[in-house]
Parts: sequence; C-alpha cells; structure tokens
Amino acid sequence: MFRTARHITAKYLIVPLLVLIVGLPAAGDSISDWFNLSQSSERYWELRVEPDNENVLYVSPKSVFDFSEQRSLLVLFPKASVAYDIALNTILGVFYDNEVQAEFTLINFQDDRSNGLQALNYAESSNVDLVFSMGSQSTQFVFENYTGRKLPVVSVCSKDPVLQGQVQDYIGGSGTNIAFTSLDAPVDLQLAYLLQLKKNLQQIAIMYARDNISAVETQVKPMAALAAKRGIYVSHVIVENQTSARQELADKVPEAVQKMRQIDPDQQNSVFWITGSTSVFQEIETIDKLAEKIPVLSVVPDIVQGGESSAVLSIGVSFENNAVKAALFALDILANNVKPGDLEVGLVSPPDIAINFKKAREIGLAVPFSFFESASTVYDYEGKVVRYKGERIFSE
Repeated sequence: MFRTARHITAKYLIVPLLVLIVGLPAAGDSISDWFNLSQSSERYWELRVEPDNENVLYVSPKSVFDFSEQRSLLVLFPKASVAYDIALNTILGVFYDNEVQAEFTLINFQDDRSNGLQALNYAESSNVDLVFSMGSQSTQFVFENYTGRKLPVVSVCSKDPVLQGQVQDYIGGSGTNIAFTSLDAPVDLQLAYLLQLKKNLQQIAIMYARDNISAVETQVKPMAALAAKRGIYVSHVIVENQTSARQELADKVPEAVQKMRQIDPDQQNSVFWITGSTSVFQEIETIDKLAEKIPVLSVVPDIVQGGESSAVLSIGVSFENNAVKAALFALDILANNVKPGDLEVGLVSPPDIAINFKKAREIGLAVPFSFFESASTVYDYEGKVVRYKGERIFSE
C-alpha cells in the first residue's frame, strides 16, 4: 500500500539538497537544457528526449516492479528552473521508494497557451493517469484552462493557491479535479520570526521580479501590507527584466543600502527579504556581496548554503518538502481513489528554517537560540553543515 499525504515520514523530509544540486550535470553535459536528473535519480531512472521535439522528455524507471500497475504521468513545465529540477527529482524519489511503476512525460510548454492546450489534449488522448502542474505559471494555466476536466491534477512548486484566488480556503478542498499544494509559509508567521530576530525592526527591503505575478501576489503584497501595519518601512528592490537580473541587482542593491542608511545608519534594524522570484534568488552571490552588514533573509530555504554565497537565514518552504506533499497527494489519488478536490491545500508546517552561522557572525547578527532549536538546516561558524533537513550531520 502506498504511503499517503497524511503520513509523511522523516525519510522524505531529508532528501539531500546537496546531492540534488551537486548531482546536476554541468552545462553542456546534459541531454536536455531545461531539465536534469540528479545523480541520485540517475541510479534508478533514465531520461530520454523526444527525437522530433526537444521540449518533450520521458523519464522511466530502470527496474521493473512486476506487482505494480503501470502508471503514466504528465509533468507540465513552463520553463527551465533549478527549483523545478529539485522538485521533480524529489517526486521521482518518492515514487521509487513506494515501488510505483510509472513513466513521466515532461513537456515544456514555454508558458504558451497553445502549447499548453496541446499538452493537455495529449494527456487525455494518451490516457495519462495524472498531471503535475510544475510551478506557479503552469498551475495558473491549468486552473484557467483545465478546471473540471477529465484528469486529476496536483500542483507542485507553486505558490499559495488561496492568495492567488485558485481555491477559497485551506481546508475545504477545491471541489474540482485539482489538488493544490503551497510553496509559501504564512506571512504573519514569517514576520513574527523577523520581529524575534530584530526586535526593533525598522525597515524591510523586499526583493522580487516585477513580472513574477505569483510572488507579487502571495509574498510581496502581503508582507508589505503587514509590515506597514506594524509601522515598519517597506522599500522595494525590483528586477524589471529577468534576463538582466544580475546587472540590475548589482546597481540596485547598493542604492537600497544607501537609502536604508538614511533611516538606520548603523544597519542594525534593517533586512533584505528575498522572495521566491527565481531570477532574484539565483543571484544570491551578487546580493550577498553588496548587502554590507544588512542581513539577507529569504522565503527560500534552499539558498541558505555553506559557501560564501548564501542568505544568512530563511523562513519558508523548501522545494523538496513541497514536492513530497505533491508526490504523496498523487499516490493517494492513484492508489486510494482519493478525489483531488477533497484534499486540503498541502501546507508544510512548521516552516523550514535554515541558518548559516558563518554569515551571521560575519555581519554581527545574533540568532535566537529558539531559531537554532527549530531549524531544519544549520551551517556552523565555518560554513560546515551540522544539521540537514532535520538530521544531524556528523563530520568524519
């Protein structure tokens, strides 16, 4: 019997992100330029490209479970993203551990409506059992164009569906063919943590890409409104063109630092707050170098790393843990005939906290002990990982 979404074991909550990231093939070595199998996935799965269409990939298990019914799944991608690589590799791990015989068809519809409709029509005509909508763009597309249709859909790596108007509340279910998960932690909880970290917090500089609508609606606007209500000054560091994010941030982060000094000359009561805009958080190296003594914090736990380029702390939901929720939702639907519309929104609680004490010491940030106690990932004063996804790491 498959495990269900209501019985997530610690085994799945500690998928090693370092293996997933380090295991991704280097540019030019991969057979696909928009999705990569991790080294751990390559042991059990193989990746093939559709000969006549580089935007269609197939992932099949290398071993056969004779007792397991063959399943067919479609994963709808809007673009390439390291976040999506991590999410799907995590899902593959859950399916393999549950000995599910499944073939995944991956289609990059390039955020084009016509391509997306063709992909969904293909899924129906090919008797696909379930669709994963990968990312907020895919989930919004499916919500607008496939609600109430034949196939069950599970969202993954997608932001808060309530704040995006895709479902009414967190507990009632969608009542449709779509089961939603959320990549967001509650904003009021995040701000409560920030106020524990900085009791006299005066200003927050929120960082995001202007055209990342899902991040704007679910992360930027709620945090800005809540912070302003608490008397905290909010400024915005906005990437206007995602293709030029690095240069824009190189110009705008120093400008933001200078403006923040006008209110907080000693840089003791200010923070940068990086949202889930991929084009922004993947430039953590640029941001970190230019932020001076202002703590760089994020909603993305995955950008807290052990090297020099890292956020000092994150309060959010990791790509892996969200993907585990989505995978177990899918297994519930496939094996136990659970209706997608009956499932509550898949939330990760408590939030994933990640801390880099090396960065904290460099900028003189005192991290409350309560943060350390509840953190799932911790890097020590030398940047070495000592706790990873809830497990203590022992160095040799």
